[in-house]
Amino acid sequence: MGLGRLPWAVSSRAGPAAPLPGCLVSRPSAAMLLPFKHVLGAAGTFLWRRLSWAARSELRARVPTRGRGERNRGLEDFSARLAAGPTLQHFLRNASPPQETRPQLAEEPEEPEPYLTSGILEETRWKVYLETYGCQMNVNDTEIAWAILQKSGYLRTHQLEEADVILLVTCSVREKAEQAIWNRLRHLTALKSKRLRSQAPLRIGILGCMAERLREEILHKEKLVDIVAGPDAYRDLPRLLAVAETGQQAANVLLSLDETYADVLPVQTSPDATSAFVSIMRGCDNLCSYCIVPFTRGRERSRPMASILQEVKVLSDQGVKEVTLLGQNVNSFRDTSEVQFRSAAAPGLSRGFSTIYKAKEGGLRFAHLLDQASRVDPEMRIRFTSPHPKDFPDEVLQLIQERHNICKQLHLPAQSGSSRVLEAMRRGYTREAYLELIQHVRDSIPGVSLSSDFIAGFCGETEDDHRQTVSLLRQVRYNVGFLFAYSMRQKTRAYHRLQDDVPAEVKHRRLEELISVFREEATRANGAMVGSSQLVLVEGPSKRSAAELCGRNDGNIRVVFPDTEMEDGTGSGAVVRAQPGDYVLVKVTSASSQTLRGVLLRRTTLRESAAHR
Repeated sequence: MGLGRLPWAVSSRAGPAAPLPGCLVSRPSAAMLLPFKHVLGAAGTFLWRRLSWAARSELRARVPTRGRGERNRGLEDFSARLAAGPTLQHFLRNASPPQETRPQLAEEPEEPEPYLTSGILEETRWKVYLETYGCQMNVNDTEIAWAILQKSGYLRTHQLEEADVILLVTCSVREKAEQAIWNRLRHLTALKSKRLRSQAPLRIGILGCMAERLREEILHKEKLVDIVAGPDAYRDLPRLLAVAETGQQAANVLLSLDETYADVLPVQTSPDATSAFVSIMRGCDNLCSYCIVPFTRGRERSRPMASILQEVKVLSDQGVKEVTLLGQNVNSFRDTSEVQFRSAAAPGLSRGFSTIYKAKEGGLRFAHLLDQASRVDPEMRIRFTSPHPKDFPDEVLQLIQERHNICKQLHLPAQSGSSRVLEAMRRGYTREAYLELIQHVRDSIPGVSLSSDFIAGFCGETEDDHRQTVSLLRQVRYNVGFLFAYSMRQKTRAYHRLQDDVPAEVKHRRLEELISVFREEATRANGAMVGSSQLVLVEGPSKRSAAELCGRNDGNIRVVFPDTEMEDGTGSGAVVRAQPGDYVLVKVTSASSQTLRGVLLRRTTLRESAAHR
């Protein structure tokens, strides 16, 4: 639950993507599969069913006009190409699980199979519309799913009306998030029923956490969707969609002990974006009593470090200026792919913290990854989220303080200010241990910006527990906060062992009080920056005014400033205007709980700015 939640849906923005050369499209032409259907019987019938509705209709209209001799010649020609094609062993070999020895993000295009001509590969390419809900992990999942579909010959559209396939990447952390998906599904099924008969049927799919948690209800009770794919089943999307073409529902929600998509290079949702997310691990082993993540995303497993660094390098080459390393418990990263590091000792926990599992020995740890990632491009900012407070060894804090391109910003999810509630949540620390860590972080990284998560109205929370959370907010004075009312989730320990006994109206009141106190204290914390110069990565025009630009400072706080000419401090001495991807110095003139405002001073670089601190 540590990841910051995005309260909006991120719909597809990228235009149609060009097909990768040599990719095997799973929908050969109807004319080619007709003899296949007759020759191979049941197997041919299965491939026949994988044709699009339009292609089958077209073939049925054309076949009677062909003469027997022409059909026989076509059959002989097809049989010859089929004989030169791959054997059953070829398909079985390709269907075996990929071996993650030395992951490769960029593959050489393969030659199409002999019986698939170029015309077949270009036929019936469906358009996919992707819509994302929830946290940054879901944004990254969307990019992974699209990379897989693109390689299978699909096109992408940002127009809902153009789509042949609509896929929703879903969140299951809170009931409100799920309800938004149910409402959206009912709207989409209404759209599906209005589909013209001359068009292929519209296919709707649910991906991600909600797919895993509510498969039965989605498929059988509501019958609103055609495919369901859990977070570890995105590689199976082309097959699931092929099954859906036959008119059947298809699902794969199996959780994996080793799937990290290490060999899949995500396709960025916004190709011109200045920042990107890089997933370094999946799943979580903490099993906090309120959290559904271990049950929807499975056990913790980390990507090989080599594949992560390669992806960061690719993003740097594309001009991305900021990378956020993602994971449910990002700072417990442990790469065991390198044999020589498998006997390494486990790092110690933060003082006063504990876990429900034994220390995991061996592997390259987060400090090493952070060190190597920051060396890829000195002009690229590195962030990470979401960490657990227990996993902050001194080497990580020291590295953040020393490296000019690792942001001086930490997300330290507290969840509650009451030690009694923290114990019920199985967080593994007390209020006192948490505050000791906060002080140690501030001593180690002067000027660090802090953010946190809080839950209002957890099981058994009293008014005194609530007041302790209010006092923690005042004492720490966070710059950024994510605050929510408790929503009980099935499968969690709280669901089985605790009572959701705080009335909804009390949860709402307490949440409003927490939000009010957070804003008050964040305004004070951000107000301390008035008069200072902040290094800002320009993202683009402000949403409220075309005459203003916006970006984020090192502490991940939004900064808005006029779009005016300024001095180019990178060496040319010219007068320039800021562009997305530029680093600029902004003098802060005012502050609120969420935004800083200021005036442009000059364009700069990360290294030049660090040298003048």
